[in-house]
Amino acid sequence: MRVHELAKELTLSSKDLLDKLHALGMDVKNHMSTLTPEQVQQVRSGAPAAPAAAPVPAATEKAPKPAAPPPPPPEPPAPVVEKKVILHGPIIVKELAEQLGVKPNQLIAELMTMNVFASINEKVDPRVVQQVAHKHGYTVEHEKKQPERPPPPPKPEEEKPAPVTDREQDKMPRPPIVTFMGHVDHGKTSLLDHIRRTRVAQGEDGGITQHIGAYMVTYNDHTITFLDTPGHAAFTAMRARGATLTDIAVIVIAADDGIMPQTREAIQHAKAANVCMMIAINKVDLRTANVDRVKRQLQQEGLTPEDWGGDLVCCPVSAATGEGIDHLLEMILLQAEMLELKANPRRRGQGFVIEARLEAGMGPTANLLVRAGTLQVGDAIVCGPCWGRVKALINDVGVKVRTAGPSFAVKCLGLNSVPEPGTEFEVYPNDKAARAVATERMEKRRLEAISTPRRASLEDLLKPQSGPAVQELVVVLKADVQGSLEAIQQALRDIKSEKVTLKIALAGVGSINENDVLLASASNAIIIGFHVSKESGATAAAKREGVEVRLYSVIYELLDDIRDAMAGLLEPMLKQNVIGHAQIRQVFELSKKGRVAGCMVTDGRVTSRSRARVVRDGEVVYEGALASLKRFQNDASEVREGQECGIRLDNFPDFAAGDVIELYEVEKIEQSL
Repeated sequence: MRVHELAKELTLSSKDLLDKLHALGMDVKNHMSTLTPEQVQQVRSGAPAAPAAAPVPAATEKAPKPAAPPPPPPEPPAPVVEKKVILHGPIIVKELAEQLGVKPNQLIAELMTMNVFASINEKVDPRVVQQVAHKHGYTVEHEKKQPERPPPPPKPEEEKPAPVTDREQDKMPRPPIVTFMGHVDHGKTSLLDHIRRTRVAQGEDGGITQHIGAYMVTYNDHTITFLDTPGHAAFTAMRARGATLTDIAVIVIAADDGIMPQTREAIQHAKAANVCMMIAINKVDLRTANVDRVKRQLQQEGLTPEDWGGDLVCCPVSAATGEGIDHLLEMILLQAEMLELKANPRRRGQGFVIEARLEAGMGPTANLLVRAGTLQVGDAIVCGPCWGRVKALINDVGVKVRTAGPSFAVKCLGLNSVPEPGTEFEVYPNDKAARAVATERMEKRRLEAISTPRRASLEDLLKPQSGPAVQELVVVLKADVQGSLEAIQQALRDIKSEKVTLKIALAGVGSINENDVLLASASNAIIIGFHVSKESGATAAAKREGVEVRLYSVIYELLDDIRDAMAGLLEPMLKQNVIGHAQIRQVFELSKKGRVAGCMVTDGRVTSRSRARVVRDGEVVYEGALASLKRFQNDASEVREGQECGIRLDNFPDFAAGDVIELYEVEKIEQSL
C-alpha cells in the first residue's frame, strides 16, 4: 500500500503522514513509497482518526467519507433602525433638510404649505420640526445634558496641551511682560523710547525699525518684554476678550501735574486686571516737580508708597535726562523675581495674539506673544477659528528666527485668515488636528451668531424680563467735572434696593473714549455720560462691541432712567386671566390656509390677541397664539358669548370637533425696587 493511499484513508495530507512515518522510524522517501502490511498496521493502530474497535480493512478498501457538517443556523433578522432627528438647540432649515435627507428647496416649499415662510438660514420652530419629521417618518429627539456621565473620548480641541500638566522641575524663569500706562503727555512714550534706544541688546542699537506689538530689552543679563502699545487701549482690549497679557503695569505720573483723570482710569484698569502695579514718577528734572505731592495723592487713592510704609514701588525718573531709568529697570526685575514668573519651554507653544493684519506680499500675519512652551517654524497653530502651519517667525528687529520661547514676541506667517487681537493660540500635533479644531470653532461661532443676544441697553432693561432676574446693573460713568461726578455717584448710591445692586465699573472725568467702550464690553455694562461728548473712535467702537451709550444734560433724567433700568432687571410677575371659552363644532378644510375650527363662544369673549389652549378630554394638547379670528368671512378683533366664529391656531392643525378652546390673557405685573 502506498503512502498517499494510506493518507487518503486516514484523511491526512501526505506531508503529515510522511512526518508521522519518520517519527515512527520508518524509512520512506515520498508519497509514492510502498508500505508493508506490518507498517500499515502500525500506523493504523496509532492514528487518532482510526476507531479502536474497527477491524483492519484490506489495502484496497476505501476510507468512509466524513459526515456532512450540520447546516448553519438561520441568521436573525436585521434590526429595524429608528429614524431620528436630533435637536442640539435652535435648528435652521438647511440643517433640518440634511437630517431628513431632502433638498433645502423642497423643505422650504413644504414649509410654505404649512404657512411657515423661512429662508435657508432661518430657525424653525420646534413644533414645526415635530410635524415635518412626522410626515417623513422621523421622530424628534432633544439632546439632553448629562453632566454626571463620564467625559466622552477626547475631541480634536481637547488635544490642546494643558498647562496644569507641567511639572515644577520643567518650569524655568521667563522674562516679565511690562506695559506703561498713564495720562496723556505724562511721558509714557518718552520713557519707552529712552529705554528702547539705550537698553536694547548689544549689536541691535538703532535696528528696531519694525514694530510687532512688543520688543525685548536686555539689562544686567536679564530680558524684559515691553508691550509696544502702552495705555488702556490694548490693555483693556485684551481683558475684554479674556486675556491678561501683562505681568507688571507701570503707571506713569508727571511730577509737575500729579494724578489726573486718565491716571485714575489707568489705576482702575490695572486693579480690574489684577496685575502687579508700579509707579514711575516722571519729569523729576523740572523745577515744578513735587514727588511728595504725587505720593500723597496716591495715598488718597488707597495706594501707599513703599517708602511710606506701604507695598507700592515708586520710582522717580526723567525721560529727558535718563535719571532713575536704571533704578526703574532694577525694580522691574526685582518685582519679576518676587512674582516668580516661570514657564515650561519644552512643551508646545501657547500664548496670545497682540496684533493681526493682512499685509501685501505676506498674507495674514499675526503678532504673537508666547506665554508658555516654544513656538517653532513648521508648527501647526490654531488662533480661534484660524489655523495654519508656521511658515516664518520674525522677531522685534526684523530678523527671521526658528524658535520663540516664553515671553518672546514674534510675527507669524502662514495663517489662513486674520485672527482677532487677544485671541489665544495653541500648537497642535499636526495639520489634521489643527484644521478640525478651527473648523469646529467656526461652526460654533456661526451657531452662536444665530442665537446670541445683544448687549444690554436701557430699552432692554426697561422691558420686563421673562428669564432669570439679573441682580446687578453695571455702569460706566463719565462726567464733565469732578464735582458733577461726585454728586452723581452720591445720588446713585442713595438708590436703595434689596433686590437689585448698582455697580459702577468706572467713574471718570472727560469725554467718552474707546477705552471706556472696551471696559464696558468686558463688564457687560452701559455707559452713562453727563455733559460730555463721545470721541471719534468711541462711536465706532460702541457699534462694533454692541455697547449702549447714553448722554444726559439733566441729572434728574439720568437718575430716573437708572432707577427704571434697575427695576427693569427684576423679573415681572405673570398672571393668567381666563377671558372665555369656545367649543369646536365643526372642522373646515381650506386648501391654502389649512384647517379652521368652526366654534361657538360658550362664555366670555374671544379676542384676536388672546392666547389659547386646546383642552381635549380634560387634558391640554396645545398652548399658543391665534393665527386668525373670523366672524363669517371677515376678520374680527373680538367675538362675544353666543356668537359663532372661525379660529385658526398658530402651527396646530390637529384639533377635532368637541375640543374646547380656552382663551386667556397674560398680565405682567412689574415689580418695584
